[in-house]
Amino acid sequence: MVDNLSKETRRKNMQAIRSTNTKMENKVFTELWRRDIRFRRNVKNLIGKPDLAIKKYKVVVFLDSCFWHGCDLHCRIPENNRDYWINKLNRNKMRDIEVNNYYQKEGWNILRIWEHQVKKEFNTVIKEIVDFINEAKK
Repeated sequence: MVDNLSKETRRKNMQAIRSTNTKMENKVFTELWRRDIRFRRNVKNLIGKPDLAIKKYKVVVFLDSCFWHGCDLHCRIPENNRDYWINKLNRNKMRDIEVNNYYQKEGWNILRIWEHQVKKEFNTVIKEIVDFINEAKK
């Protein structure tokens, strides 16, 4: 499939994609805050810059977008510059594995949630995160 946008338009479109404070993050974090779960967002001094972190209980949660983290169900690799995107997304997957291994080795509790889970099963995801955090507190 050929890109129907000019290079300049595509560039502006890609630059507008946010890595923090996304709609998905804001929706999840608002609901967790409403349930009295207190945490830090996008913690820069932790490996992988987790979307949610509670250092006291060694908890990190990552909310992974289907495209940028290469979801097997939903990631569609762009046709233009295909080799670049394949390498980019594979490197992102490898980085996710490295981050998971680091936190497991250090004794942290790590949870990864896919974007499609948040969209389709929001209440289930919130319950999973709350239960995960409560279990780590014990």
